Amino acid sequence: MSGHSKWATIKRKKAANDARRGKLFAKLIRAIEIAARSGGGDIEGNATLAAAVAKARASAVPMDNIERAIARATGSSDTTNYEEIWYEGYASGGVALMVQVLTDNRNRAASDVRAAFTRNNGNLGEPGSVAYMFDRKGFIEVTGTEDEVLLPALDAGAEDVRPAEEVVEIITGPTELTAVQRALEAAGLEVTAAELTQEPRTTVAVDGPTATKVMRLVDALEDLDDVQAVYGNYEIPDDVLASLAE
Repeated sequence: MSGHSKWATIKRKKAANDARRGKLFAKLIRAIEIAARSGGGDIEGNATLAAAVAKARASAVPMDNIERAIARATGSSDTTNYEEIWYEGYASGGVALMVQVLTDNRNRAASDVRAAFTRNNGNLGEPGSVAYMFDRKGFIEVTGTEDEVLLPALDAGAEDVRPAEEVVEIITGPTELTAVQRALEAAGLEVTAAELTQEPRTTVAVDGPTATKVMRLVDALEDLDDVQAVYGNYEIPDDVLASLAE
């Protein structure tokens, strides 16, 4: 399992702190509102919205909150202008990071992201400095065996199916994410995560003190209000990741 995906899974399972969960919910709701505002409130016809809703549901955001967010975005006069910005840089050990930001204040976001990199042994790079190391993909995590998952996933257009600890991971093209998720659910399988992600083409193995520094930077970035997600090409042993999340 890729480092980013494993870390996200661990943190989702350990999301017991109400303040952290509240901040996560706020970010997920913001993503839903932006997707609905830009592409309409029809989940069937808006792939970005469908992915945002799936991600929110996987993190236990109540459906009432999701529906209110869509209604607010498509029916209100709120003129707050959020824009998506991608920042790129490096963590310790040569780990490449891509940072997805949704913000109504570009200057604030840039200052906060730069400070997080500087204070945590990282280096903020120029646009394009690491983007070529990643591909935009759909990512699905499902409970079941590889044999149960393989056929419905591939029939619906999945690119790769790979077993992981306790779950099966599925990689799709960005536009096939929703179709594959629905096919899996129609087959009676439990989808525990579904989102658009940045899949690293190659990974960097890190351990020990370097792993601690990498995850300290990732956490600092994820804690920023404007940051939606942080993607990295790190590969850290599962036991080390679990200990860092405690």
